[in-house]
Amino acid sequence: MPIASKTEPQTWRVSLGLGHGIFLFVLGFRLAALLGLTHSSLLIPTGGDMHFYNDWARQILHGELTQRLAFYGLPGYAYLLAFLARLFGENPFVPGLLQAALDAGTAVLIYQILIAIFESALPANPRAGFNPRFAGALAAVGWAFFVPAEAYSIVLMPTAGFVFVFWFVVWRLIRTNAAPTTYEIFSLALLIGITATAVANILALVPLILAALIVKTVAPAWPNRIARIGILFLGLIIGTSPCWIHNYFLARDPVVLSAHSGINFWIGNNPQANGYPRFPPGLRAGQAAMLQDSIDQAEVSAGRPLKHAEVSAYWSAKAKTYIAEHFSDWLKLIGLKLRNFWSAFQYDDLSIITILREQGVIFPGLYFGVIASFAIPGVLFGWRLAPASRWVLGAILLSMISLLSVFITERYRLVAVPGLLIFAVLGLSIFWQKIITSDLRAAALYLIVLIPSTRFVSWSPRDPSLWALDAYNAGWQALESNNLVLAEKKLAVAHAYVPENSETLFAIGNLRLAQNHPDAASAFYHAVLKLDDRHKGAFNNLGVIAFEAGDYEAAEDWFRHAAEVDPRDAKSHFLLAKTFFAKNDPVNAHNEIDAAIALKPDQPDFIDLKNKIDNQQAR
Repeated sequence: MPIASKTEPQTWRVSLGLGHGIFLFVLGFRLAALLGLTHSSLLIPTGGDMHFYNDWARQILHGELTQRLAFYGLPGYAYLLAFLARLFGENPFVPGLLQAALDAGTAVLIYQILIAIFESALPANPRAGFNPRFAGALAAVGWAFFVPAEAYSIVLMPTAGFVFVFWFVVWRLIRTNAAPTTYEIFSLALLIGITATAVANILALVPLILAALIVKTVAPAWPNRIARIGILFLGLIIGTSPCWIHNYFLARDPVVLSAHSGINFWIGNNPQANGYPRFPPGLRAGQAAMLQDSIDQAEVSAGRPLKHAEVSAYWSAKAKTYIAEHFSDWLKLIGLKLRNFWSAFQYDDLSIITILREQGVIFPGLYFGVIASFAIPGVLFGWRLAPASRWVLGAILLSMISLLSVFITERYRLVAVPGLLIFAVLGLSIFWQKIITSDLRAAALYLIVLIPSTRFVSWSPRDPSLWALDAYNAGWQALESNNLVLAEKKLAVAHAYVPENSETLFAIGNLRLAQNHPDAASAFYHAVLKLDDRHKGAFNNLGVIAFEAGDYEAAEDWFRHAAEVDPRDAKSHFLLAKTFFAKNDPVNAHNEIDAAIALKPDQPDFIDLKNKIDNQQAR
């Protein structure tokens, strides 16, 4: 018998399974969208939350590693962007590539979770034409074609990473009937804590882990459970430590994660709240502007500068007062938020989904309403036939409950969609089995549940301002990118929905100004001031029109109105300084430019104007 030589080189073989194929397919699909983004005007964000994170990352890169007060916005994603920029340069493609990979990982998790839950409950049955792996692949492909996931996996937002971590933790909890080991509990808690520095809603999974520790732990029962619960909270404390160490010990401002939770609580619980992020009077849209307005209003009310913890407490107290004094109205608001969560209506506060779709960056596909409609009967069948699916249901419900204290948006409820896809495919699989096996009674029951679930999900709000949101944001984005034709089209739609909305009128005024029609722009700005007599943007723009017409007295008057509305707005002081300089009044010009530079010391045009004013005074 020949003897094989021990020195023969070994042949390494890589076996790609269905899970690998799913990952590669979804990754390729996401990369195609990412490449489309790089060839559009949307790669570099110019406004909104994406610009907020990008701008914060740049500040970190330029040496602002810490802040004077507690974080007023979750810092984890901004620091990640700064880290990637340090390694690879300031290129939004790199974080998009990482997010595309994480989103492809979410598709694999959907596949694995469905198999782990249903392979034993619904074994492969050739006669019924059902295979759990095929069902898992179908759910994963559904995620690939879920349009909001396409959008949020490539833009500068932490959503894709949050969704991946959320369902990774759920998968680790349900893949076996045994409780997680001590090492795994600590690892998962550490991962949740780190993720919470970017998206705090990940903490909604803590009750699910506690339930797994209590239900799945065997003898010795309670000593083991208590020890593991302690390990869980230790991991959470260490994971979130970058935030609380900075806030408590460096900034000396007692906030655990971020102080913006108070204003979010007020936006979600106030007399004007509608279950979506409707900003109360005095708060501008956009992350950076809204946060600054919330600080300014709290300090004006207090009559002194406040720490961020005090600002958060101020807004939380207002929300708690509203709840206590209007408890029945608040209960109705909670019911409205529940409806919003399950509604097919897409409230994308950034309107990035519509913008990317209209510009051909992302592909057509599935939306929330279709998936939720099929998921509801799947939940009912899964509860009875596959008990392990209750863990997935628990994760969905916890994600929903975590939003009820604030508001519902498309990116916030995105995390529930992988679980809904699992239930949607489960329900369809059971329905198919019942048809093949002639169990028509069960098949009819599925259809009976599907009809009201579709009716429930298809509910949509009647408020025209909600329907105007996408058109307004798309029009504003087009205006920012100087696509005036598209801006005209979109803002006309928004104006048709809400003809008396001050922000829509202001945007149309800006459009007319960009079209070099100052008289028409002035008319819109005056219409804005009739609706909102403290609209700083309208004051400033009317001042600019007067300045360019050479009417410096009127320009000064408009700019002073803007400065009175917001004394800490550097732009208003700069425009006043520019006006005084044009009027040959160097003393007042010097005072105003000094005020502007004190607020924004690194602004090049401010410094340039100061030099001109100094030269004028020196003559």
